[in-house]
Amino acid sequence: MSTQTRERRLNVRDLAAMKGSRPIVSLTAYSAPMARALDADTDMILVGDSLGMVLYGMDTTVGVTLDMMVAHGAAVVRATERACVIVDLPFGSYQESPQAAFRSAARVMTETGCSGVKLEGGVEMADTVRFLTARGVPVLGHIGLMPQSVNASGGFRVQGKTDDGARRIRADASAIADSGAFAIVIENTVETLARSLTEELKVPTIGIGASPACDGQILVTEDIVGLGGDFTPRFAKRYAELGDGLSKAIGQYAEDVRARRFPAAEHCFNPPAKGSGAKPRLAAVSSEASGASTAKGRRGA
Repeated sequence: MSTQTRERRLNVRDLAAMKGSRPIVSLTAYSAPMARALDADTDMILVGDSLGMVLYGMDTTVGVTLDMMVAHGAAVVRATERACVIVDLPFGSYQESPQAAFRSAARVMTETGCSGVKLEGGVEMADTVRFLTARGVPVLGHIGLMPQSVNASGGFRVQGKTDDGARRIRADASAIADSGAFAIVIENTVETLARSLTEELKVPTIGIGASPACDGQILVTEDIVGLGGDFTPRFAKRYAELGDGLSKAIGQYAEDVRARRFPAAEHCFNPPAKGSGAKPRLAAVSSEASGASTAKGRRGA
């Protein structure tokens, strides 16, 4: 019997307990490979509806569907063991009523295995947050800039610059926290306002374009590793240029194919010796690896 112990997955109570203790590290992931890369170093992985823009080339997140969130959320949960995974509820799946929100949240949680859902909104969504949390659905709030509402708000603008705007965000933060959200994302909001909200609220704040004083930070992973194209939001920092390396690798592959350097002998199946009864096998590859295809073995297109 194996003596290996598996690390427990973090949950929303663990995240809530980090307030005032240590910063919450959070990033987005939409696929199993990216989720595996993030799992060891992040406390929370958000399967954000930003996937509409990052993966599907949409101009906004409004066109993202519940089916998309379920498919990507399930992939991320399957690929992780440690990080707390939260999945966004997309536009139109929860705004109509608390009951509609519960149906969407229940589907997301049962079909993905995630630890909770995120929804955008302030005072107007407080009853919905209260309805969900009372029925066992952990909710991550989202205030400040709310991407699902860009058509109504006039675009991706910094929030809280006016007295009226700051008062509205304060009211939103209090309403969502008092309704039972375990934490609140504050996006694209004036730094001093985000800082004071962090000091005032009992639940953790997670900033994105907000303040270093927030209880945690979240960014779109592609923005910080150079996979988001030429544009990088002002609030994001580039830690790598993986896009350049990817382009170089694909270019080298294309050159090898055109020059017939790939596939080489070691990538091809060798015929068995006559009369040996052996099956064809890849050169320099074990017979075990050259047998039936498995999830972790060889795969084709």
